[in-house]
Amino acid sequence: MNSTTQPVDTRRSDPARPGQRPISIYGPDFPFAYDDWLAHPAGLGQVPASQHGQEVAVVGGGMAGLVAAYELMRMGLKPVVYEASRLGGRLRSQRFDAAPEGIVAELGGMRFPQSSMGFFHYVRQLGLRTQPFPNPLTPHCSSTVIDLEGRTHYARTLADLPPMFAEVAQAWDSALETHAQFGAIQQAIRERDPAQLKRLWNALIPQWDDRTFYDFVATSEAFSRLSFRHREVFGQVGFGTGGWDSDFPNSMLEILRVVLTECDSHQFLIQGGADQVPRSLWTHAPDRLTHWPAGTTLASLHSGAPRPGVREMRRHADGQRITLVDSWSHRRDYAAVLVTCQSWLLTTQIECDESLFAQPTWMALDRTRYMQSSKTFVMVDRPFWKDINPATGRDTMSMTLTDRLTRGTYLFDHGEGQPGVICLSYAWMSDALKMLPHPPEKRVRLALDALRKIYPDVDIASHIIGDPITVSWEADPHFLGAFKGALPGHYRYNQRMYAHFMQQEMAPAHRGIFLAGDDISWTPAWVEGAVQTALNAVWGIMSHLGGRSDPANPGPGDTFPEWGPISLPD
Repeated sequence: MNSTTQPVDTRRSDPARPGQRPISIYGPDFPFAYDDWLAHPAGLGQVPASQHGQEVAVVGGGMAGLVAAYELMRMGLKPVVYEASRLGGRLRSQRFDAAPEGIVAELGGMRFPQSSMGFFHYVRQLGLRTQPFPNPLTPHCSSTVIDLEGRTHYARTLADLPPMFAEVAQAWDSALETHAQFGAIQQAIRERDPAQLKRLWNALIPQWDDRTFYDFVATSEAFSRLSFRHREVFGQVGFGTGGWDSDFPNSMLEILRVVLTECDSHQFLIQGGADQVPRSLWTHAPDRLTHWPAGTTLASLHSGAPRPGVREMRRHADGQRITLVDSWSHRRDYAAVLVTCQSWLLTTQIECDESLFAQPTWMALDRTRYMQSSKTFVMVDRPFWKDINPATGRDTMSMTLTDRLTRGTYLFDHGEGQPGVICLSYAWMSDALKMLPHPPEKRVRLALDALRKIYPDVDIASHIIGDPITVSWEADPHFLGAFKGALPGHYRYNQRMYAHFMQQEMAPAHRGIFLAGDDISWTPAWVEGAVQTALNAVWGIMSHLGGRSDPANPGPGDTFPEWGPISLPD
């Protein structure tokens, strides 16, 4: 969405000047440099030798669970991972049957902003390859079609679109600067200046926690000068990565976090599938290990596979340990437990001892609101969309944003002689629910019918090979939704969940169980939130077991008292 890579968004952050850091997900609620902590030669910390080999449970084998397990193993602890479905969580890359290696449908996370520096620390460490994601109106997307109210606009740059689109982009820029001190906050993020960042951001929290994204747009001076149609276009097409109307009911704070940290721009995909990141952490032998012999991996500590899903979670009779019961009724006691599954599962899938968390924490976990999401993919014989129509000189088909049922259609080119992949439809909330009752074939037919109105002369179906792949995350019993979407007034809930790893002042009955995952973070739906909360939990578990960070490389819990998120009054 940044102007240097996504021309639909004319605003905001300039490229970093020489010697200046780029934008990263550094705060704004808790400005801690996770990338620096990970890269420091002193390591993340250590536990006493008496704790080496101590088993620590990790509930959930997604990105948060496997990052935490990997780092706990490096400290000399023995993580025991429980997974009810498949490793990877919502980094779910499903291979098309009989397709060449790397031809996948990205059912969960598929585009990763370069500001996710903790995540990319692991991507580099694992030797995985990336490439720019083909978002609309970027140089990495040959062409874009925007189809609204039956009118179709073909474009390669913003200048090819009617003036209304530029007016919408400019109004969004102006609203952010006027009402959120956008430039000053981004500069504080670039400079890693926690005092300035907290001063600016903390002033916005009480101002925007109780107000929606739509309220911000509709009441801003920049948009109020324009027509309702401008706001409608903004909702349908959005800026950078697509339409944002499904986020209109969300707290404006959540949207500000996304755009301030450039989660919505400079995005990359993982070649061969995003699930390679967590799956590679499972099999990767770290260069530096405490206690364990060289070559030890998470897989080798588990005899190749994680434990089954957790059925029960209770405080042991000794008042210290926590007992987990898996789906096959096997009981095991742990000195510490990390829970990374989505929070609703603690009341719907896992029989959880209520005394493990304080009641305000339960309120926060239960009030977490998840957004629905649906995707439908097909594999095609070749990237036929690159064919040039001789009559028009245009691409046969383009990356497409529309108000029709499909909403967003993305095209993935795997090279000459390789099949292509089309995400026929990527939809959220009510648009996702329209797909929910239908089997894969009906979803494909519905998407093709919608796209036929935009591309009447293109026979997409004739290129489809193999079976379609689709997902509705709200229908998956292990997820119940795609990702969190905080509503107005939810800041207090988020602060309780995020700060839970700081357990020094907690009652003993509530210690020893930790939370992580993107729904615990301030940036739900973005993998960096899973990584950062996993690292918070690593620090918390290390501290709980008597360990500490190296003084030369203080961890998140060491700086949290000074720079942690503010608490709003109840």
